[in-house]
Amino acid sequence: MVHIRNQLTFPLLLFPIYATQCLSFAIQLRNMSINTDLEKDCIEIHDSWDRRSNNLVRVLATRNLMERQQMRKIYKAIYGEELVERLGTTNVKELVPQALSLWMLDPHERDAVLAREALEQGDTNYKALIEIFVGRKSSQIFLIKQSYQARYQNKLEQDIINIDPPHSYQKILVALAASHKAHNADVSQHIAKCDARRLYETVKDSLAAIEEEAVLEMLTKRSIPQLKLTFSCYQHIFGHNFTKALKLRNCGEFENVLRTIVKCICNPPKYYAKVVYKSIKGEENDNGALRRVLVSRAEVDLDEIQRAFKGKYGIQLRGAIHESIFCEDYRDFLVALAIKTTY
Repeated sequence: MVHIRNQLTFPLLLFPIYATQCLSFAIQLRNMSINTDLEKDCIEIHDSWDRRSNNLVRVLATRNLMERQQMRKIYKAIYGEELVERLGTTNVKELVPQALSLWMLDPHERDAVLAREALEQGDTNYKALIEIFVGRKSSQIFLIKQSYQARYQNKLEQDIINIDPPHSYQKILVALAASHKAHNADVSQHIAKCDARRLYETVKDSLAAIEEEAVLEMLTKRSIPQLKLTFSCYQHIFGHNFTKALKLRNCGEFENVLRTIVKCICNPPKYYAKVVYKSIKGEENDNGALRRVLVSRAEVDLDEIQRAFKGKYGIQLRGAIHESIFCEDYRDFLVALAIKTTY
């Protein structure tokens, strides 16, 4: 009898623990106002590990940001692990979990990861960093820096300064990273005209070195809408755009990076369409460009990018992806993003 009581004691002692865990789980789900469809998705994702990744692509690609955020919480509540981290340990082909992991992150987390990837490349991918600093509001840049420091135990600006070997574009990147541009700030026609004339003075002598300090000061102190108006005034006053003036010079690294910034500011859809096209055609050593642009712009302006792509290259973006991407699951994921509507 004693023997039987001892056998029963262990599970009876554990019962309160199990009950507490179940209650905690139930409370978490209740507090999330759980969407049963998302819960089913999480279960399907969990049951799909180590199989073909098309299930993951089908389930995750169509979800919007709010749904993905909720899925991360639900998955963590059910299975006790982070969905994003789990995606990174799957046995499916490398391109797919990388893309899905980025897609599941909040925008500021994703940008922190993309910034790190850019800095870790042998030849630092300054274009990826420019896209972040130029295309995000000051409040977003603040969150990106916070996320970067939390993930990598270092400041983003410091890692840019520490790029080795040194490059002239570091000055521009540091200026952009340190600036606090208010994207919705009022713009001034008078300031734009003055800045346009100042820019002209920096480039009018094609044989002289560009006045880097003047350019850096302008990039640091002016908002993106203000800079966009400045470049528009430049073209109106002098009859050609600023990028053409830079191209006519004996361009060095600083000028090339500056041209990239101007293009990204003045016409983002056209800029990103070209980045995507070059990536698809393998014309540039930026293997992650296609993934980066589609994942980061899918819920911003990807519809505009696709119109620019079709207008310039005569083919739908999803058609170009179908023709050039041979990994079926990766191709399906990118196409799914391409047919999403902007939220």
